[in-house]
Amino acid sequence: MYVLIGGAGMMGLELAKTLSQIEHTVAVVDTDSLACQHAREKVGVMAFEGSAVNTTTLLEAGIRKANIVVGTLREDALNLALVTLSKHYQVPQIVVRMRDRDFAEPYQLAGATHIISTTELAINRVVNAIEYPQIDAMMHFEQGQVEVLKLSIPQGCTIVNRSVAEVAQDPRFPAGTLIIGYQAHPHEDLVIPNGRTLLESGSTILAVTKPELVRQMLDFMGLCSP
Repeated sequence: MYVLIGGAGMMGLELAKTLSQIEHTVAVVDTDSLACQHAREKVGVMAFEGSAVNTTTLLEAGIRKANIVVGTLREDALNLALVTLSKHYQVPQIVVRMRDRDFAEPYQLAGATHIISTTELAINRVVNAIEYPQIDAMMHFEQGQVEVLKLSIPQGCTIVNRSVAEVAQDPRFPAGTLIIGYQAHPHEDLVIPNGRTLLESGSTILAVTKPELVRQMLDFMGLCSP
């Protein structure tokens, strides 16, 4: 896919590097000539010097053929303008980094298909690390109505050497919680388990649950902090 990124700051360049590594065609647009030079020489992507909210620059950068436009500009007002122009040029997917929550509705009205609040993501990660240090990673979905947990299974955990089916049938296992991923060892691939999958010590699971059931899940596994 052709991905056009507005803004060659830290986020824009790191995103360009990652997308390029997974074989997307990437271009960045920025007014900073040094940032554009870095993008070309160090990141290995196309870079167009100019404003990402200037139609001439966007057309030169190929916005008409872009599959995705990503707004990572310094100000929400500029990102909002980029979203509006991307919608005008009928870009199928428009992803924007939001700094100020007040821009959520304007971004939606302008046509953004994905709005990423970097501040909220950072705060959630910090809160999760404080509240649930036992959880390796935690992601929120549907405005926090669903949680996906990544959990290591240490020696002595109550689910060690039990099958997924056995765990699910245990009356103490939180109702509605599902184990959706299993990684036997760090060097092995993550797989989708079935009822017969045996949960070994030192392995990792992914579980889907409700926010109010997270502590119950940790308590069931014997992972709650004293």
